[in-house]
Order: sequence, then C-alpha cells, then structure tokens
Amino acid sequence: MATTFRALKHPNYRRWATADFVSVSGAWMQNLGLNWLVLTMTGSAGLLGLSLLFQALPRILLGSWAGAVADRWRARRVLVVTQTLHAMLALTLAAVAWTHAPLTLVYGIALLSGTVTVFDGPALGRFASQLVSRDELGNALSLGSVISSGGRILGMSMAGALVGITGEGWLFVINSLSFVGVLVALMRIRSNRMYQLATSPPERAGAMAGLRYVLGHRSMIVVFLLSFMLSSLGRNYQVTMAAMSNGPLGTGAAGYGVLSVVFAVGTILGGFLAASRRELTLRLLLVMALATSVLQLVSGSTSIMLFFAVVVLPIAAGAVVIDTTITTRVQLDSAEDMRGRVLSAKGMVTAASGAAGGPVLGWLSEVFGPGHALQTAGLVTGMATVAVWVYLARMPERRWLPAEQKWVRLSTEQDHTEAPAESAADSPAEEQPHSTCEPRWVLKEGSRWAPAEVTTDEPRDLADEAQQLTQEIPAGTQQSGTGHR
Repeated sequence: MATTFRALKHPNYRRWATADFVSVSGAWMQNLGLNWLVLTMTGSAGLLGLSLLFQALPRILLGSWAGAVADRWRARRVLVVTQTLHAMLALTLAAVAWTHAPLTLVYGIALLSGTVTVFDGPALGRFASQLVSRDELGNALSLGSVISSGGRILGMSMAGALVGITGEGWLFVINSLSFVGVLVALMRIRSNRMYQLATSPPERAGAMAGLRYVLGHRSMIVVFLLSFMLSSLGRNYQVTMAAMSNGPLGTGAAGYGVLSVVFAVGTILGGFLAASRRELTLRLLLVMALATSVLQLVSGSTSIMLFFAVVVLPIAAGAVVIDTTITTRVQLDSAEDMRGRVLSAKGMVTAASGAAGGPVLGWLSEVFGPGHALQTAGLVTGMATVAVWVYLARMPERRWLPAEQKWVRLSTEQDHTEAPAESAADSPAEEQPHSTCEPRWVLKEGSRWAPAEVTTDEPRDLADEAQQLTQEIPAGTQQSGTGHR
C-alpha cells in the first residue's frame, strides 16, 4: 500500500492532486454539457462531431510550438495564463447557452478552447514532473490516471443529474469555478520543494529542434507508432461498445451505459495496478499491449453481455497501464530540456489516433459487423506489437545491452540528475543547464542514420581551457585543471 501511494508523501503533489481531481470533474461536466448543447441546438450527431473536431484540430497543428513554449518558459507562469483563459471561456460558453447564441459562436469557443488546451498540456506535464522525484514520476502519473478516471465518473454523474434541472449553462459555470482551485494550488506550491528541470538554451529552442530530437530517437518513434495503432484500433471502445450493444449483444442504450461504467472501473483498477509497480518498463508496455490485443480478439467472438463486460474490464485496465508507461518512459528517457516537445509529440499522436481510429472502426463495424471489427483490430494491434518487439530487439544500439537494461528504458544513456530546487523561483535562468541526453543514432543529412557524437552544450570556462591545454602535455607528465561537470 505504501508503494502504491508513495508520490503522496510530497506535500506539493498532494495539493496538486486535489486540485486536479476538482478540475477534471469540472471538465467532464463541461464536456457533457457542450455535447448536449450542440445536440439540442442542431439535432445532428454529425454537427456534434464537428465541435469535437474543432477542439482536437489545434492539438494536431500547434502541438510542436506549444511544446517549445513549455520547454522555454516557466511552467507555472504558462499554467496561470492557460487556466485563467479556460475559466473565462467556460463563462463565455455559459453566456452562449443562456442567450441562445448561434452555433458558429459555440464552434468558435470550441476552437479557442482547443488552442488553449494545446499549450496547457505540455506545461502541465513539465510542472507535474517537478513535484516528485525522478524515481516516483511513474507512480505520480499512475495516481494521476486514477484521479482522472475518478473525476470523469464524478463529473459525468453530476452533469447527468444536473443538466435536466439547471440546464447546460450552470455546468459551464461550475467548470469555470473548478479552475479557481487549480490557480489556488499553483500559488500554494512551494518552489523550494520542487525538483528542477533543465530548460532549452537558444540553440536547442524551437519546434524544429524538437522535431529533429524526436526523429533522432528511433526507439521513441517506434513506440509512438505502436501507441498510434493501439489508440486508434485498440482503445476506441466508445465506438465498438456502442456498436456491440446495438448489434450482437442486443442490449441497447442500457447495456451501453453498463459497459461504460465497467470500462471506467477498469481504468481505475489499471491506475492502481500501474501505481503499485516500482518501475514502469518497456517490457511491461509490450506485454500489456500484446495481452490487450488478445483480449480484444476474444471480445469480438461473443454475443453474451456478461462475458463481454468481463473481458472489457481488463482491457480498460491494460489501456491505462499502457498509456501511463508510455508517458513515463518518454519523459524519463528524453532530455529534460526537450520534455515539453516530447510530450507534445505524444499528444499529437494521441489526437491523430482518435481522429483516425473512430471512423475506421465505425466503417469496419458497418461493413463487417462489430464482432469482426474487434477481431480485425485486435489482430492488427497484436501483429504491430510483435513487430515492434522484434524491431527493438534487433536495433544496433540495443542489441548488446545487458538483459537487465534492455527492456527497461527506451534510450541507452543514463544522464539525468536532479535535486530539489534551492531557490524560490523556477524561471529558466535559475534552472539547471539542460541535460545532454542525445540519441545514440541520429538522422544525418541525406536521410541516413549514423551514430551521434557525444557532446556537451555547457559553456566552456577558463578551467575547461586549462584542461584542454594540459592534455597536450606528453604522457607521464602530471596534469591539472578541471573538466566539465
């Protein structure tokens, strides 16, 4: 039990976790209210999907730039701005609902909300990772999954109970007030108990530098591709559960509601399972990906509601373990000054998989039936997992790694150091110099892969020059001077 909740020993994380639960609950209340508002205004499920597209579009188009901002500026300052904007947009949405404004205004707010969210996400990732030590980041992310699942259940339950009584407008007001809790928590976080992260120097700043960095990590690219396959075909259960309920299971809306609850419970169990692990490893990711793929194959072969629900529960738990493990590994196995851009890349993959997977699974369900759609998707994700497993095992830079290291990390370098901040500020000027975790293989000009040179970007001082001079003294002569830290 102590292992499962070890991140909560940090006062800063406890404050943030409490505020996060309140904020997630409010966000899901607004999601349900917005969907219901658009549906009652238009009566069209297609126009409802358009509002979701407007929210997701900025994440795909602006993710790289948002990550660069997170890597360059104080995360706390960015979050104060984004959380304030979220609160203002929620109040504006309430006014739209009360005044029966045109639908175009709702779409405009959805687009603005998506734009704010794309800058909010990487900053949240960097800030949250500064609240716990490096060894406890995976546990903190796992508990965050539990908090998100619990907030989702509470928020949707409250919204479902209130929307018929108060209307959609008050749901947006409640969400606006939830951001006040986040702003209070941001003010109460103690900077001297935060763990510093490096920020990008000018030569490594910008979206293109982040893109080159991600493309230089072949193992990270492969994991992102696997994440895309798993998210698009393996975890779009909102589509397949609805199709199965109206099809082979024959349970209708009531059955779909029950399955949604089962899935939500599974996500909570998955969060606790991930939190109980000492370390979230690459091997765990691959094992869970293969297991959920097999379970998805099995789920498509039944027409019994109880059996389907029993299979969906571990699938939901495995989905959370997979997501948490990927998020943990891409943060711990990348350079600290690139963390915001790496998280943005993951966010872009998630957004793209959601946009592509829903229509594909819907088409498969209509043409071949929901059961065959699940079986096809499970077969594809299983084959993708095996292919990634074999590819990682044969990568030149990983092939000769010791067994105890080979299936733990994405990268092969151990270069991260951290210590609690000693000053009350966490601005870029006062953070540690950026870490030098470079990929062992990088993309050179001419689209060819070649080993990277191991370099350091820290400024050279007089002591460094002295060391360089002493290296020219013939062997056997006493050397002096200090090297790079």
